[in-house]
Amino acid sequence: MREIVMDTETTGFEPESGDRIVEIGGVELWNHMPTGRTYHQYINPERDMPEEAFQVHGLSEEFLSDKPKFAEIGDAFLDFVGDATLVIHNATFDMKFLNAELRWMGRRTLPDSQALDTLAIARKKFPGSPASLDALCRRFGIDNSARTLHGALLDSEILADVYLELIGGRQPGLVLDTSATSGSSGGGSDWRPRPRPEPLPARIHADEAEAHAKFVEALGPESVWAKYAAK
Repeated sequence: MREIVMDTETTGFEPESGDRIVEIGGVELWNHMPTGRTYHQYINPERDMPEEAFQVHGLSEEFLSDKPKFAEIGDAFLDFVGDATLVIHNATFDMKFLNAELRWMGRRTLPDSQALDTLAIARKKFPGSPASLDALCRRFGIDNSARTLHGALLDSEILADVYLELIGGRQPGLVLDTSATSGSSGGGSDWRPRPRPEPLPARIHADEAEAHAKFVEALGPESVWAKYAAK
């Protein structure tokens, strides 16, 4: 199952009022595991940058002036996305802008059914609690200290961690399934856990180990504990 965790930055809130996309970021997942493949593109919006939008993402009109227009990157964007599920926080907003840009360049639009809204998932899972990306990072203990401004690729990377926690943990598909070792093809079927760079520290203190040894000795040489310890 291929998914693209995605985010956009824009000049405002309404494409029909002249607002445009200025940045797109995406992180590819395969069977809920990051593949390392990403998509990132700054875009010339062909208009001025409102101060309110600049305060959010820090992308100035001058910085974006030599970047490609959406019409120049739209086809490459569609090729990257393909038919993957688009995992987006507040998907209605981003899909509205993406489809407006695609429509203006005469390309196919993305169906709403292709998007999965993590904001809706969070609100259903934690009703009444804050569901912003920053709030979910705090809830799940995800480091978002680098997020001083909104950035499409950084926010996509953070959202990928949040999404995997929302659906049940960083490895939601890790189960005792014999089919995983049957040699069948498909993404992630040969996945194996990586060895720990450092072994976990011992959970038994020295005084506890000593007390246990004395206890086993007191049971006598014929006890199950003594026979096991002698092996």
